[in-house]
Amino acid sequence: MFKAFGASPTTIPWAETYSAMQTKIADGLEQPLIGLVVDKMYEVQKYCSLTNHMWDGFWVLANRRVWERIPEGLRGIVDQNINKEALQQRTEVENMNNSLQKNLESLGMEFVAVKNSDFRDKLISAGFYGEWEKRYGAEAWALLENAAGKLG
Repeated sequence: MFKAFGASPTTIPWAETYSAMQTKIADGLEQPLIGLVVDKMYEVQKYCSLTNHMWDGFWVLANRRVWERIPEGLRGIVDQNINKEALQQRTEVENMNNSLQKNLESLGMEFVAVKNSDFRDKLISAGFYGEWEKRYGAEAWALLENAAGKLG
């Protein structure tokens, strides 16, 4: 994805990322706002582009044999509450990101809001989505586009 924007992405062990940014071995990184605060990346990174290009969810998993032994009515209650709390967690993360952005701005970081449609158009023109559609197949791609909208 970053190559589509003219970047030269590289993998750096996380323990070396701060010094890589500090010494200009790397001039950017991908990280959620909480990481910029916790890892003090604001000390070595002046700008942050808000791309919203990734969503990282939490998975709730259960052993199938154990899950199927739970009465269906109780499984429904568990499902309902997991989904309810997932929506609450998303709201909390959004609120936390807003306060973290203000905190990071007070520490000298400048934020750039990226227009999502321009971001998406660039990825389409670079063939990014087409490549991933081939990797995942038509069925998985249709499910993604059902949730995210047409991607190419």
